[in-house]
Amino acid sequence: MAKQKSIIPMVGTIGGINFYFLNGKPVARIAGGGFNSKDVRTKKSMQRVRENGSEFGDCSRVNKKFREALRPFYSNHRFTFFHSRLMTLFTAIKALDVVNVRGKRQVFRGLEHDAGKALLRDFTYTPDCVLSQVLPFESIMDWATYTFQFLKFSMDRVSFIAGATHVALHFGVLDFNFETLAYQLHMAEPQMLPRDFAGTCLSMTPTSFPAGLGTPLAVLGIRYYQEVDGAMYLLHAQNGVGIAVVSVV
Repeated sequence: MAKQKSIIPMVGTIGGINFYFLNGKPVARIAGGGFNSKDVRTKKSMQRVRENGSEFGDCSRVNKKFREALRPFYSNHRFTFFHSRLMTLFTAIKALDVVNVRGKRQVFRGLEHDAGKALLRDFTYTPDCVLSQVLPFESIMDWATYTFQFLKFSMDRVSFIAGATHVALHFGVLDFNFETLAYQLHMAEPQMLPRDFAGTCLSMTPTSFPAGLGTPLAVLGIRYYQEVDGAMYLLHAQNGVGIAVVSVV
C-alpha cells in the first residue's frame, strides 16, 4: 500500500492499481489477489473463511449498536480506529462462547461468563484519554442505588488538557441487550467542575433506572471546556474525550 501524491486524488482501478481512501487519506495498492466470492461460498478449503465471516458479522452488528449507545459520551468528536478497536474487543468476547460451534459463536454468549464481562470492563476505550490516569481516584459503584462515587477526590490530581478551564464528568447506566441489540441509556446530570473545585467526594446517580432490558454497564465519561467571558466552549482535542466502563453486572 502506498500514499497517493497528486493534486487531485483518484478513486477506482487504473492499470492494475486500486486507488481509494483509507481513514480519509488517498492510498493505492496493486489490484487483484485474494479469493473470489464463489470460492469462498463453495470450496471446502474456505470453510474457516466462511466461519470467520459469519462471526465477524455478529461482532460488527454489536459494534455498530454499541458505538451508537455510547455516542452521548463523545458527541461532536471523531475517533480514529474506534470501530476497528471495538471489533478487537467483541471478537475476543465472542471467542468465549462455548455454547455454539465455531462459525456460529456470538458476543452475547461470551458475556455469559465473568471473563467476558471483565474484557468489557477493562478495555481501554479511549487510549488518548485513559480515565484511570486522568481521574486517579478510588471509586465505587452501588448497583442497589445505581450510584457511582469517587472517594477522596482532589482536583489538583485531575489531568487537564491545554486550554481547559473546566472538566465535565458524565455518568450513565447503559442497559444493553447484546443478543437483541436493544438498549437504553440512563444518564445522570453532568458535573461541570472548574480547576479550583474544592470538593473531596463526588457522586452521580442517573435520573432514571434500568428495567432489566439487558446487561447493565456503568459508563463514565469526561469532556473538557474552556470558559471565555462567562461562556463555555467544548474543546475538540484528540485527547479531550475519555470513556470507560467502570462496572458491569
